[in-house]
Amino acid sequence: MKSRHSTAPVTALAAALSLLAAPFAPLAAQDRQDTPSLEDLIPDEAVDNPEEWAAQGVPAADEADANAQAPLDVDAPLAEMPMVTVPWPEDIDLPQLAPLEPAEEEIEFVQFDDEVPRAVTDSEERLSDELLLAFPSDRTLFPERDEFLDRFESLSTVDNYDDEGNIAQLAVQARADEELLNRLLRVYGYFDAQVARTVGGNDDDEASVRFDIIPGTRYTYGEIDLGNLAAADNQFSALRRSFDIESGDPINLDGIEAERADLDTALGESGFPFASIDAPSLLVDHARDEGDLSMPVEPGGRYRLGTVISSDPEFLSSRHLTRIARWDEGDIYRRSDEMDLRRAMLATGLLGAVELTPVVRQEPTESELGIVDMQADLTQAPLRTLAGSIGYGTEEGIRLEASWEHRNLFPPEGSLRVRGIAGTQEQLLGVTFRKNNFYGRDRILSVDAFATTIDTDAYDAETVSLVASYERTSTLLFQKPISWGVGFELVYTNEAETKVKGDESADIEYLIGALPSFIQYDTSDSLLDPTEGFRARVSVSPEVSRVFESNSTYLKTQFDLSAYQQVSDNIVLAGRTRIGSIIGADLASIAPSRRLYAGGGGSVRGYGYQAIGPTNAVGTPNGGRSLVEASVEARVRTGFMDGAVSVVPFVDAGTVSRSTTPTFDDIRFGAGVGLRYDTGFGPLRVDVAVPLNRREGDSWVAVYVGLGQAF
Repeated sequence: MKSRHSTAPVTALAAALSLLAAPFAPLAAQDRQDTPSLEDLIPDEAVDNPEEWAAQGVPAADEADANAQAPLDVDAPLAEMPMVTVPWPEDIDLPQLAPLEPAEEEIEFVQFDDEVPRAVTDSEERLSDELLLAFPSDRTLFPERDEFLDRFESLSTVDNYDDEGNIAQLAVQARADEELLNRLLRVYGYFDAQVARTVGGNDDDEASVRFDIIPGTRYTYGEIDLGNLAAADNQFSALRRSFDIESGDPINLDGIEAERADLDTALGESGFPFASIDAPSLLVDHARDEGDLSMPVEPGGRYRLGTVISSDPEFLSSRHLTRIARWDEGDIYRRSDEMDLRRAMLATGLLGAVELTPVVRQEPTESELGIVDMQADLTQAPLRTLAGSIGYGTEEGIRLEASWEHRNLFPPEGSLRVRGIAGTQEQLLGVTFRKNNFYGRDRILSVDAFATTIDTDAYDAETVSLVASYERTSTLLFQKPISWGVGFELVYTNEAETKVKGDESADIEYLIGALPSFIQYDTSDSLLDPTEGFRARVSVSPEVSRVFESNSTYLKTQFDLSAYQQVSDNIVLAGRTRIGSIIGADLASIAPSRRLYAGGGGSVRGYGYQAIGPTNAVGTPNGGRSLVEASVEARVRTGFMDGAVSVVPFVDAGTVSRSTTPTFDDIRFGAGVGLRYDTGFGPLRVDVAVPLNRREGDSWVAVYVGLGQAF
């Protein structure tokens, strides 16, 4: 018989029990006195034959009861516990608790199947088949509702739901829209708003989303802290008014940014070049239904403007840049003047980049404002340009033009341009000197020398001209109400009036001197595409013409008036008239190229260039001494290409007479329709017109292409 201490099951069980008991060892000596050993717990039969012993099963009930311990008596005294030294409490008299009084009213518990009442949102706005928003019917609770809806609709993901999507996708988009609604409500000051989202089916059993919106109380501004704005002294009141938010006003987060921009503009226009405004913060207090606004402002010193300091004085001198600035030395600093100077410098075409920095020349004192100069850091642009263009008109034929230009050959801003034209009716070669911003902003000195030949139905001319002018003009950057110009012309021309059966008439030589000038008053809102206002221009040119060894003196005048009126969001009515007259000489003493003509894209559309007027024996026009033109058109914006395309129906009329006053004996009418494409810079124009009272020899249709409106 094997020893029980050598059997594998006993060894394994002993090892397992020893591992389980290990964390609790060592035990106190008194705890081990009556503790049975492992060998006492395992009978011999279980060691000799474990399977047979296990098959014997659980002991019978009476045997188990015999071995069971007798039940404890709750009133028996406790055994001695040497380790417990605290005396056991005796004769404790516990107070009796008073019985609970019965409730006066029966407690009613809410059942889960009870319907929880929904806040009243009985005014519905359906934005799409899948999206419905519901608001309280009382609009005074949410007066920003329409603006809120437009804004939400432009950002909503549910509103752009794909019908082929599933309800799970719609639920995800609905959660995003719920967060969007909460954000937008906070923008308008509703910080306690409630938004309930419901995703389900609509009447057509299609997936849909409903949002019930209770805006709640709109919070107002509490305390407003604008930092050190009071340091602006006598400018404080005006600056504070520019920030149009007061305590008690309804909160609008967009409004805070808008008013911050207004305050920044006011500081920049009031002499504070170094002002700074930190980002605003809003502390919302739900107990007061208010938000305290803090926006630290540091105005800095107040300054006057000095001069412009050029970083490249040989290219563009400091004196020249100071001259084109729209301020006089000593004026209060205005940021708009600084930005205008930067745009004007870039408009010269000589600079690729400009950086302007206010530099303190003199610090402000208690009694005097400081002075800042404007440091201009310049980056030159390419100065030479080679350009070319190709044009075609049904009446004018082909026209090819090329030019070469150096824009700063004679600093500052002195350009030299060589140009040439080769065309069906015109050939030209010329040289132009031009000095921009000459002794003043947008004042131009130009000298142009050119030789040209012109072959039209009215006349042939071989001309050499020298033209000089000094003008103050409007530009796209600075459209001026008043423009003016004066000039000088010296012209030699050899001209033949007509062609008879292929033979030219005798050439006539003219030597002409003229002093042309003009003045213009402009209230329109755009140079290239006006919609409101009017323009009035008067041109006068006293001229002396020497022909047949005799001198003739005459006065050439012209008056132009155009007006524009927007009658709806998409329609502008435009009209113009032109009246011209030559006084003081008979028609034969005036060179054909100096006479008055009508017809063409900028005159009466539907007729050829200079084709309207008195004619000679063979029917070719030879000009006159008086002119009247009129045009009216409707510029109708369409929805094509996001509104960039417009349709323009028009009617033109004009007449030319040999007398110095119009006789209206022969008025020509033209009509047609045009297309305009808004390029962003100006409209590209294509006009197709027909003569309404066509004469023999006039074309049936004429096409004109150009940049900008016809007038």
